Amino acid sequence: MSDPGFLRRGASGVTVDVRVQPRARRAALEAADGALKAAVTAPPEDGKANAAVVALLAEAWRLPRSAFDVVKGRTARAKTVRIAGEPAAIADRIVGWMRTHG
Repeated sequence: MSDPGFLRRGASGVTVDVRVQPRARRAALEAADGALKAAVTAPPEDGKANAAVVALLAEAWRLPRSAFDVVKGRTARAKTVRIAGEPAAIADRIVGWMRTHG
């Protein structure tokens, strides 16, 4: 399986584009039609939704929270999140998650 449309490999990790829905009834992560969507229960204030997105991605992909950083869209619903580490290993983990959840 090739990399999904929301994932880009870089020299020191990967970036993922994610569409966020704050104040959702329940937290959920889904990949559909090449897009990644995250629903979080946290409100979009004081970085709470960003922290919830990082926690959701870290738990789903079994990666440390410290590897994640919101690099674009801190105050928008459309965000770009950088994940530091070995790009091939991270991409494989995300693609593996998509096989079981996508």
